[in-house]
Amino acid sequence: MALTDFDLVLFGGGGDLSMRKLIPALYARDRAGDLPATAQIICVGRNERSTAEFIETVNENAKSHISEKTFSQNVWDKFCARIKYIALDASDATTYQPLNDVLRDSSSVTRVFYLATPPTLFASICHNLSARGLATEQTRVVLEKPLGRDLASAKQINQEVSQVFKESQIYRIDHYLGKEAVQNLLALRFGNVLFEPLWRREWISDVQITIAEELGVGNRMGYYETSGALRDMMQNHLLQLLCIVAMEPPLSVTPDAVRDEKLKVLRSLKPFTQNTLAKNVVRGQYRAGHVNGVAVPAYRQEKTADPDSNTETFVAVKAEIDTWRWAGVPFYLRTGKRMADQLAEIVVRFKSIPHSIFAQSTSSFQPNCLVIRLQPDDGLQLNLMAKTPGDGMRLKPVELELDFAETFKAPRMDAYERLLLDVLRGQLTLFMRSDELEAAWEWVEPILRYWEQEGNEPLPYASGTWGPAASSSLIGRDGLQWREEALPE
Repeated sequence: MALTDFDLVLFGGGGDLSMRKLIPALYARDRAGDLPATAQIICVGRNERSTAEFIETVNENAKSHISEKTFSQNVWDKFCARIKYIALDASDATTYQPLNDVLRDSSSVTRVFYLATPPTLFASICHNLSARGLATEQTRVVLEKPLGRDLASAKQINQEVSQVFKESQIYRIDHYLGKEAVQNLLALRFGNVLFEPLWRREWISDVQITIAEELGVGNRMGYYETSGALRDMMQNHLLQLLCIVAMEPPLSVTPDAVRDEKLKVLRSLKPFTQNTLAKNVVRGQYRAGHVNGVAVPAYRQEKTADPDSNTETFVAVKAEIDTWRWAGVPFYLRTGKRMADQLAEIVVRFKSIPHSIFAQSTSSFQPNCLVIRLQPDDGLQLNLMAKTPGDGMRLKPVELELDFAETFKAPRMDAYERLLLDVLRGQLTLFMRSDELEAAWEWVEPILRYWEQEGNEPLPYASGTWGPAASSSLIGRDGLQWREEALPE
């Protein structure tokens, strides 16, 4: 679908997210020919400087995030000509006149405000846009995470923003939903008949969802100290992936049909009790260690870190869904920094065979697994048992692999590229609705309160490992293992 002309306003246009993700994503779509010739990108910041000076900053900070294979100086120059820079105080409506002056007043121009700012500014910006007459019926607003620190603050954000914009105009972004593998999970489940009869408690043993990072906090310490792994990753990314795995077939891929089914999953998550909070939640914090052979410091030794910080950099949770399809199937979610590998994957593990007709015990058979890889490379992997070549009947595990890049021979689209295109096209399917956001916080908030009440320190784990030993115990109590522990050496 071709894009109509647009004015895209990036609040926080000089920030880290804009430079690392948003501007490179927009460049990639311009290079692909998706952006209309007269489309404008308006970057908003506090610092007084000219557009030419801002373009110098873009050249220094954004260009390095574009691969050499896809970089063209001619395209880059044309793309940078779209960019304008406006200095204003986001919290002061009287400073918005320069933005009024540069925006085009035409019903044929889509107007998008992307708030890549701290959430404390969301309400002020929306109200100020309204006060200056910039929020029209055709306007769209994009909200970056974190969307609140708890249920009360999330509700407050939703309430304030909804005073200016309708729900159909609000795009709460979760970039994991823009990843190719997540789209293919929907295709796998609802575009094929193969797995649907097996996608239930009678055949599935457990589901594991992992988002692991090798990197530490880096220069995000100021943000991370107020967030931690639970708010940063669990409440949004991991729960959204869980919803895609567990949702019932929607009537269509229209926005509310999909989001209605995801909401049902969130509302079906079994609430925590004091007992399950103690047993089914593990939090940790990385200590010094080695990642890829390189010595790295502990979290508390990072630059500007609080030496007594109890902020968690690792969380593992056992979740259960109280529905007919999923009753009794454990969902294990975990995320952490300074882990042994950089990966994001969903593992659907099927039950073991009930009886072996071969001269091997059932314990020698690995359960079938479907692995959906989100990063570093998008793809699907199906683990099966097969006969080894030669005389005799000996079975061993084999893997059927689908590498999307290799199969389709098509350029890989970054998650932000896809989501930005969806915003500009007015497609809401991959964005969270307000009731989804609040349902996620309702389930997560008891964990936060429990940690506050208990006051215990996060469990230590060495950088370059898979987290605290308690994480293995969490899944081990059910006679299971995390995938990397279960793989044959």
